[in-house]
Amino acid sequence: MSFLAGHWLWLFVAVAALAAAYIVVSMRRRVYAARLSSTALLSSVLPRRPQWWRRHVPAALLLLTLAGLVISLARPARAERVPRERATIILAIDVSNSMAATDIQPTRLEAAKQGAQAFVDQLPPRINLGLVSFAGSAAVLVPASTDRESVRSGIRGLQLGPATAVGEGIFASLQAITTAGERMSDEGQPPPPAAIVLLSDGETTRGRPNTQAATAARDAEVPVDTIAYGTSDGTLDVGGQQIPVPVNEDALRELAEQTGGSYHRATTGDELQSVYRGLGSSIGYRTEYREITSWFIGLSLGLGLAAAALSLAFSSRLP
Repeated sequence: MSFLAGHWLWLFVAVAALAAAYIVVSMRRRVYAARLSSTALLSSVLPRRPQWWRRHVPAALLLLTLAGLVISLARPARAERVPRERATIILAIDVSNSMAATDIQPTRLEAAKQGAQAFVDQLPPRINLGLVSFAGSAAVLVPASTDRESVRSGIRGLQLGPATAVGEGIFASLQAITTAGERMSDEGQPPPPAAIVLLSDGETTRGRPNTQAATAARDAEVPVDTIAYGTSDGTLDVGGQQIPVPVNEDALRELAEQTGGSYHRATTGDELQSVYRGLGSSIGYRTEYREITSWFIGLSLGLGLAAAALSLAFSSRLP
């Protein structure tokens, strides 16, 4: 809920002062009654009163009614998680040969496919989602659209290739975003916000460098959320020889920082799915503040009616 506006705060203070005055008057009545020495005299001077809680409950409800009405004047609001109606997300997945390493079962690539499918399921249906794969070069496998089945099919069909071109993967993703934006412009809509979610287990060995790609993404105001996937002990069997294929976390972290994205690391298939779920939640939804003034007005009216009913029932008069 939003804070009370300054000029309504004084009304709230007035309600608090009224509550304090009620307490003071009640205390003075008790002191006055305690000073009377004779019980018979007390009963003759003071009229018979109901039990203490019957006297105070209607007044407390009336004070709560006033407090609720004052709060409603400040137009309170609460945060709600709302699916994004328009956005373009490009899922870029590294398919270099090192993704065949078995430090994540059954292989890095197969586990990555499962995580990517979970990411597809997490996104709201009206977000445009595209798929890019990159090894020694990059390709847009599925243009950005709301057709989720095409993306799922593209993920299932990912194939390994030699070398790693992270920079090219970003450039291909930016091109896919531009194409989606042009299509929406033709439909009379402004380009939607966009982001790239990039998964890789290595460093760039071919194509344009990461720094150049990061500059292009930053200029286009497209954040790149990176996922470093794999363990530091990963190896690849090449002709019977075990070749180390550790994850280059520093390069992927720097790429995220340079573009205003977020960096994540996953060393198991379960961790990857958890990362994807978190990204889907943060990218696919936004926080909106919805006014709830009517709630407070309704509650205040209910409390006011309860105060009046109890007062009439207990003392045959309104508080």
